[in-house]
Amino acid sequence: QVQLVESGGGLVQAGGSLRLSCAASGSISTIYSMGWYRQFPGKQRELVASDASGGGTNYADSVKGRFTISRDIAKNTVYLQMNSLKPEDTAVYYCNADVRSFGSVRRNYWGQGTQVSVSS
Repeated sequence: QVQLVESGGGLVQAGGSLRLSCAASGSISTIYSMGWYRQFPGKQRELVASDASGGGTNYADSVKGRFTISRDIAKNTVYLQMNSLKPEDTAVYYCNADVRSFGSVRRNYWGQGTQVSVSS
């Protein structure tokens, strides 16, 4: 009974910026981590950035120095600030949350995906 609502995707020119946001709602007991993944056409979904509840973050090598993940714990929301966007960043971006909900087991939840397109 957890859902993730994403926003912020769109089309930008190379060098531009976007900020994605994702809010988790529902019967949430504990969120162990939240993060962003992306999927290129014909490829498997891959990690972009994640932020664990303990404060640890990690990034894909391809986005280090350009993307920043952050969380608003009180709002169960994760953000991805994407700067210096490149055409190679064009993908569907998915929010992910590792959640323990009341009356259920710990599991991953996924957002619906939001398209990020970067033109050259």
